[in-house]
Amino acid sequence: MRSSVLRLVLPLLLAISATALQTRPQPALTPIFKLQEVMIPVRDGVHLQTVILTPVDRQEPLPILLLRTPYGVPDKPPEQMPPYVKELAQDGYIFVIQNLRGRFNSEGVFNLSSWVDLNDPKATNETTDAYDSIDWLVKNIPNNNGNVGMFGVSYAGLTAALALLHPHTALKAISEQASPADQWMNDDDHRYGALRESYDFEYAVMEQADKNKNTYFEFETYDMYQWYLDLGPLSDINAKYLHGSIPYWNSSVDHPDYDDFWKKEAWVNQLHASTVPNLNVAGFWDQEDPWGPWQIFRHAEENDPQHTNFIVAGPWYHGEWSSNPTGDSIGLIPFAGHETAREFRENIEAPFFRYYLHGKGEKLAWQASTFQSGSNTWHTYDVWPPREAKPTNLYLHADGTLSFTPPDAVNTGKAYREYVSDPSKPVPYRQRPISPTYPGGDWRTWEVADQRFVDHRPDVLSFVSEPLDHDLTVTGPLAANLFASTSGTDSDFVVKLIDVYPENAQKNAWNPREGPKPGQYAQSLDGYELPIAMEVRRGRYLTSYEKPRPLSPNKPTEWNIPLRDHDHVFLKGHRIMVQIQSTWFPVIDRNPQKFVTSIYQATASDFVPATQRIYCSTTMPSRLVLPVVR
Repeated sequence: MRSSVLRLVLPLLLAISATALQTRPQPALTPIFKLQEVMIPVRDGVHLQTVILTPVDRQEPLPILLLRTPYGVPDKPPEQMPPYVKELAQDGYIFVIQNLRGRFNSEGVFNLSSWVDLNDPKATNETTDAYDSIDWLVKNIPNNNGNVGMFGVSYAGLTAALALLHPHTALKAISEQASPADQWMNDDDHRYGALRESYDFEYAVMEQADKNKNTYFEFETYDMYQWYLDLGPLSDINAKYLHGSIPYWNSSVDHPDYDDFWKKEAWVNQLHASTVPNLNVAGFWDQEDPWGPWQIFRHAEENDPQHTNFIVAGPWYHGEWSSNPTGDSIGLIPFAGHETAREFRENIEAPFFRYYLHGKGEKLAWQASTFQSGSNTWHTYDVWPPREAKPTNLYLHADGTLSFTPPDAVNTGKAYREYVSDPSKPVPYRQRPISPTYPGGDWRTWEVADQRFVDHRPDVLSFVSEPLDHDLTVTGPLAANLFASTSGTDSDFVVKLIDVYPENAQKNAWNPREGPKPGQYAQSLDGYELPIAMEVRRGRYLTSYEKPRPLSPNKPTEWNIPLRDHDHVFLKGHRIMVQIQSTWFPVIDRNPQKFVTSIYQATASDFVPATQRIYCSTTMPSRLVLPVVR
């Protein structure tokens, strides 16, 4: 929900520890903020640990920027301005950072929940805690101008977004960034009901093992792929390790389907208007919350007469626009001299809050702004998706090719391609050895990893186009429509849309006379297979998310697989690839491929190999649907 690392949601803490990294004693610097810690009372008598940072060089009344987090608050003011709030701080704000109830010194119980019941006046939740905290802040902080904004990434983005459901009158602007919206349907915990095993488990431990710290699970095996494979069925996590001690993990495995528990967690279904000017922020390669910002944006758009609902999306991993000073690349992918993170903070985030909290500058003149990958250019759109984007079919062919021409009726060859999926030998979701999700490691950038590490596996199908003879721009929501069958009674299908770079994409990446240095050869973009969109659907939920049903063995069925919103240009000379597989481990738990009442209660004997077929014919034309801008 949430953040890979603390710095994604609490950038002010980074500068506080910076002086500890000095190699020799340095003269003390004058603090630029005055720090005050208070315990703010909320309606049920609970007190929330809150730090107020007031700039020492500003005398005029200032607006308040509130960040609510489960990750801790600073214990002393920063001596240098953190680069991640530099653009905001230039306008002048009183920064307030608050621990959520039940975390660190905040009283109450931390439920790790986005459940909000607007019909219960006695209920307390993150929406009511935000309301009560804002009410206290505007009444008790000296020299504030009465305007409050909320911002934050990941879990702090969620707490900001939840304030949209019942905003205080002083709350004038919100920038929800990488917030989850429906934890069963997508984002952190699931992908359309398919459990994000490694993330859900490791995050629940991190936040609920100890209220006073972020706890990293201690693995006894170096390679996480091997650890999760050796673990066996999911029920062994509690049987062998947690023993029922982590409430959120217990809830996950107790509620495998889209029941009332998850529907109440889907707070976004209560949002039907732009209640406060709202700047949503999404990363196209966000490995945690790529879906939620778009859902919040669309729900707020249902009633937005003042045009105060905005969305920004860029070529970022989770929170890169906040945690990275420049954002000039992601993994090996450069952005042609653009510092996308700084440009966002300087040209979009700061003007947004400046207009609504200071009453200066101009209102944002667009509905959506994106940094378009491939072309490496910023774009603005009056509406999203843009009207000029037209759904266009990209067909999979039985000979392994990919084209905009549908399958030929006179083709006498096979009408399908097939592979055997074996849950005992699942396809890894990133190159082994796989590091833990927390802390750090390779987790942040795995969604841009070169997919050649699984290309040509016998349980991965690849479909490839000819080199493009012109640039191809796709802007808007993408989708896959597969016709597929399995010899089992349950199955997963994973679809990846990939941009294949030319073999000479990065000439002279090293000195041609000396050759590459050790490890440098794999750092080239020559032939790179860059994922643009990747998603999974679970067969048991094709007809109903609430009531899973078995698949009919060997019966072709249509699979509709949303691939989210993107803005990308496949450049001339590049090729388009689609990969299809049925395991994606351990980021997605293994489907037994035999229907059971709950996969979380499956036994080892339930996991069986299955033959998977993808059909490519005139009557069953598997395809991707791309929003092509001509």
